[in-house]
Amino acid sequence: MLVKRLSWHGLVVIDHEALFPQALGELAALFAQGRLTARDHVLDGLDQAPGAIAMLYRGENYGRLLIRP
Repeated sequence: MLVKRLSWHGLVVIDHEALFPQALGELAALFAQGRLTARDHVLDGLDQAPGAIAMLYRGENYGRLLIRP
């Protein structure tokens, strides 16, 4: 990084903790308007748990990954 003069910037969410209530209100409004949606990826049966964990690591799930017993 030093030789090529690269820079690396990131966002540390906790640094903006004071904005959480405002962000939550705005996100809730978008969700209520249908402009923000939640996606669930549901697998049936507890026997799916080991494969589900592997899916998470490979990034193969879409949305929240749930296992229905």
